[in-house]
Amino acid sequence: MSFQRMSLLTLSALALGVAANLVVTSGTVLSLLTQAIVYAVFAIGVGVLLRQNGMVSFGHALFFGSSGYMVGLILQMHAMPAELAIVLTLAGLALLAFLMGLVMVRVPGVAFGMLTLAVGQMAFLMASRSRGLTGGADGMNIDWPATLFGVPMSLLLKPANMFLLSWFTLVLVLALLSGLLATRFGGITEAVRDNEERARFIGIRTVVPRAAVYALSAVITAAAGLLSALNTGFVSPENLHWSLSGVALMMVVVGGYKSLWGPALGAVVYFLAKDLLGDYANHWMAIFGVALITVIVFSPNGIAGALTRLVRSRKSTAQLAVTGT
Repeated sequence: MSFQRMSLLTLSALALGVAANLVVTSGTVLSLLTQAIVYAVFAIGVGVLLRQNGMVSFGHALFFGSSGYMVGLILQMHAMPAELAIVLTLAGLALLAFLMGLVMVRVPGVAFGMLTLAVGQMAFLMASRSRGLTGGADGMNIDWPATLFGVPMSLLLKPANMFLLSWFTLVLVLALLSGLLATRFGGITEAVRDNEERARFIGIRTVVPRAAVYALSAVITAAAGLLSALNTGFVSPENLHWSLSGVALMMVVVGGYKSLWGPALGAVVYFLAKDLLGDYANHWMAIFGVALITVIVFSPNGIAGALTRLVRSRKSTAQLAVTGT
């Protein structure tokens, strides 16, 4: 994709968010959309690991919850401004994930998923039992300052503004990912994913690129965790639990991981299903599970893959019609 086309798509997506913010006036609906977008960023983090490394993580909630805890603890100590705390949190978790990745990506297949699950649950138990530090099972309120990046917190936390902030973050993440994966880095990681032994044979060091992808997915997930912590002003051990990683993985499967925007679409579908089906069925998750199985069986590439095939089919039909005339 050319730079001009990417820029046009990015600006169009930003404009779409502004238009949606003007059309939707209900604070409740905007809050629901904000929550869906936060989890869309989370799902993108999980999806890029699966897309570029071919690895399934059941422990990415580690980074989602840790980002909130790290910022909350730094703000409690009054060690630095909140803006610097946010930057330090993202940089620190990226470095931690890279170092973890240097070890963890060497573990193949299902064992990798189980390892991420074990590490994530260790963090969950530590947060649950460290009552003096994290508040234990009761969670921890985050003492955000009166202003953040020069914007009054009372203005920033309004549903319309939180929606815009979350939407702009989502679009920026997708744009940066699209640009990064179009570079040599994207080609190298895809080559390693497809055939690691052949990549080694042609001189590619496979561990570092895979660890870099793991760190990239972690920092995206951490950004989602910071948005969640800002939106709610609270973080709890539930933000670290493996079930949250499982939900994000379901979003990825439903939306489709082969397209960068597929996981985000899956997150929106998940929250719409949760909101709509929850009003009519106590066991809405079972209904969503049936839908998940249906997608896996009939469209392994998810909803995004099905939509892509439909668009290509329409284009082919239109070209044939033009050629025939």
